[in-house]
Amino acid sequence: MARVGGRNAFIAWVVGIGCAATLGALAFLALPLLPASVSWVGATVDRPTEQPVAADPLGGNEGGTPAECDQLYGEALWASLRFSDGAVLTPSKDAPTTTATALVSALQPQVQLTCSWKADAGTVATTFATVATDAGAIAASALPGSGFACEAREQRTRCTRTDGDLTETIETGGGLWLSTSETTWHPAGYTDNVAAQLWPE
Repeated sequence: MARVGGRNAFIAWVVGIGCAATLGALAFLALPLLPASVSWVGATVDRPTEQPVAADPLGGNEGGTPAECDQLYGEALWASLRFSDGAVLTPSKDAPTTTATALVSALQPQVQLTCSWKADAGTVATTFATVATDAGAIAASALPGSGFACEAREQRTRCTRTDGDLTETIETGGGLWLSTSETTWHPAGYTDNVAAQLWPE
């Protein structure tokens, strides 16, 4: 390296070593933030590109009734489910997961979408289907005998049953069916959030 006149090599070395030490100290201080930064970048890149579409049972929304699992959830709940530890979503058109098999046989819900989640905390399965418009009245009279507690909501009937770690919810109204089975995993506000996509109040 060519020397520049008027500069002291010793001072240059001292300054250079000082700069290297400063950079090393900054890198050492930044290390604890590295996992959080990587997680944040991954979450940002993997974020859904489309906003969940709220379903309108009357068909007024551009997207109509849900065709994909993300359309069954509000944005906050969708993100919470996706980023839960070990969460895996399996969409299908499987029959409703419920102990109320007699009601399913009687009403014969036409399954449009089943969203089954499995995570470290447990499992959650939700089925969206179409049924006869009088399904709510039938459910309200049939399910209490199976341990369900039923109540009338504005546009629907909601029946809920809890047995240990299992919580089941069946909602019907306006020709729509929504059933959820939660085993050990009970995401906060799940039932109300999903129902609001079908029956906005």
